[in-house]
Amino acid sequence: MDRPSLDRPSLDRPRLDRPLLDRLRRVRRPGTPRRPLVAGWVPYLMVALVAAASLAVLAIRPAERLHGGEADYVVVAAAAGLRWEDLDPQRTPALWQEASRGSVGWLSVRSAHAVTCPSDGWLTLGAGNYAAWDTRAVTGRCPAAEPKLIRPDGIGANLTDQPTVVRNNQDRLPYGTTPGALAESVRCTVAVGPGAAIAAARPFGRVDQYVPELPADAATLLGDCVLSIVDLGTISGEGTARQAQVEAADRTLAKVLAARPPRSLMLIAGLADTEASSRLHVAIAEGPGWETGWLTSAGTGREGYLQLVDLAPTVLAALGKPVPEKLFAGYPASIAPDRPDDPAAAMQGAQDADRRAIAQRGVAEIFFAVLAILQAVLFVAVIPVLVRARRHAGPLGPPLPPRRLVDLAEAALLAGGLAIPAALLADVVPWWSSAHPAWMFGSATAALMILGTLLIRLAPRYPRTLWPMAAAAAVGVLVVAVDLATGARLQLNGVAGYSAVHGIRYAGLGGVGLGVFVAGLFLLAGALAQWVTKRWRPLVMVTFGGLGVVMVGSGHLGADPVGAIAVTAGACVAAAMSTGGWLTFPRIAWAALTGVVVTITFAVLDLRRAPLEQGTLGRFLTSLGDGTAGPAMQRAAAANGQALVDSPLTWLALLGAAMLAFCQFSPWGGLNRVYGLHPAVRAGVAGTAVATLIAGVLGGTALGSAGAAAAAAVPVAVLTALRVLLHAADRTPPPGETDGPGGPLLRKSDEDPVTVS
Repeated sequence: MDRPSLDRPSLDRPRLDRPLLDRLRRVRRPGTPRRPLVAGWVPYLMVALVAAASLAVLAIRPAERLHGGEADYVVVAAAAGLRWEDLDPQRTPALWQEASRGSVGWLSVRSAHAVTCPSDGWLTLGAGNYAAWDTRAVTGRCPAAEPKLIRPDGIGANLTDQPTVVRNNQDRLPYGTTPGALAESVRCTVAVGPGAAIAAARPFGRVDQYVPELPADAATLLGDCVLSIVDLGTISGEGTARQAQVEAADRTLAKVLAARPPRSLMLIAGLADTEASSRLHVAIAEGPGWETGWLTSAGTGREGYLQLVDLAPTVLAALGKPVPEKLFAGYPASIAPDRPDDPAAAMQGAQDADRRAIAQRGVAEIFFAVLAILQAVLFVAVIPVLVRARRHAGPLGPPLPPRRLVDLAEAALLAGGLAIPAALLADVVPWWSSAHPAWMFGSATAALMILGTLLIRLAPRYPRTLWPMAAAAAVGVLVVAVDLATGARLQLNGVAGYSAVHGIRYAGLGGVGLGVFVAGLFLLAGALAQWVTKRWRPLVMVTFGGLGVVMVGSGHLGADPVGAIAVTAGACVAAAMSTGGWLTFPRIAWAALTGVVVTITFAVLDLRRAPLEQGTLGRFLTSLGDGTAGPAMQRAAAANGQALVDSPLTWLALLGAAMLAFCQFSPWGGLNRVYGLHPAVRAGVAGTAVATLIAGVLGGTALGSAGAAAAAAVPVAVLTALRVLLHAADRTPPPGETDGPGGPLLRKSDEDPVTVS
């Protein structure tokens, strides 16, 4: 029998049409116009332009906020436990008057302990750094601030425990704190009350002037020194007893206001917790140049939020005195405009950040624990579907999964990948004001998950293999990007965001949002890169990586330089792997070199800014240069250790890694087939892993970002693997054959009842 040729049709071999043959042979047909070839260096030029544009955008910083006016005197009047819900125009007229006239904010009192007790708060005020009166962990209700004082001369006082406190803070805590640094920075200090004595004591324990209570004629006393600190009492408990304590503090404040020196700045603060849980407290600054604004600082970057460690630098800045080098951890307060005139409209009611933060803490623990359990159940349930979807080599394999079962598995996996973006959007609903916030939040999140799943499934392109992955990734990117563009309001005190009570982040992109954004960005880039030729795939990955660097690192948006460096590293790895093949040494070298260049350039730009305008990277490098980076590194290590043990996101990260390993290395997984057919998807997964792990370790969240990324990416990756397995072979039975149980078909004949074809 003659061999069939390509020039004539054959019954044994399907004829290939001529245009297809020309494409396969890369032969140009005679008479067709020649297409201009793109020069090989053009994609690399585009990559360089994208990197340069990203760095140019990162060099732009937010406009500098207004600094408060200078003063001849500063009076700090503080009450441990004072919260905004305690203020009332009738019951606390002095506090209400100061809140109406001055600039206000929520004060995060987080210090060396998770719960800042009154003695810790007063000590932190005087140190300007994270401090603890007693280095032992706090259990139960906080003890009152009752320092041991002696008054040998009747003018000042000696704090007998101060040498021990100084030694414990410097030897046992990683912050490099020097209690009494604020008092050492001014000529003399007046202290009224036992708590104020802790804040006003110098490192060796001396309080310049001390009285246990405010005298009837306090004008002379408050005018003796440029800095006066007044203890308004401790506010604790609930109900009428708490109201009585607040009213007593307000009466004392009224006496202080009547006796304050001219051209003085009043700082009023609820500088500590009194219960076993942390809260947000009152912060008011009233004086010339501090009228009706929001308090903020470079340490928070968020209008209306101030840290306890910011009070000491604010005192010195108002007095025109330099901040002691290497001692203070905070930054001077500044003022942001557009605050409502009515304190109730600004700080209470629906705007009560303390109430939302309390609800967020409990609901977040429930949400991520439930999400980890549900994803574990989902992955276990989908494994039999993957096993049945795989093409088997023998006649005893299981039958294909029913279409309805496949549809149900795809819907569940798609909903699982949309869980965290839905949780972010659910913060549009004021669930924290509900009597049952967990149920309210859960219902809103579930409704958004169902809505997102339906929209993706009803799209005309849903049958395409990579469409569900690309659509779910785009949803995650879009939700986080819109939130950042509108001030990250969904993440602040949000279940899938961060809490201001923790004292770690107040603005920009949090660890959970970073994980979702990075996973969505690189998976979307990988899916889109499959539409172009290999030459242009690195450009697609770098373009999306440059967008991610801008969104994450820009001071206007994510305000996370460490995260931007992590995204740069992930984008370099993804670009190197996007064309397929082995990850060779030259690819790794070029990716690493690009990441190093971007990181160094960004670091140089950050270091050239003023100290108060530097980002996280610039501050770390500055402290590294002056020898004070050790405490920061110890804090990051301690935060990583705590997050690794306590956070449900750790379980999400480990669960996602285990499922990916199963899908890649087991005979039924199908992920290797996905990577072989779509190498850019493999690049996106690798870039996500690299970026989130680096961001977690350097940012102090351990596997937090990786866990959020896994929760968003692994379900849709499993969905894609399931689709590839189902499409791996055509199981349409030829005439005369019966459909076997998933393997080769069985042929029936009269002579041989059952023979394997």
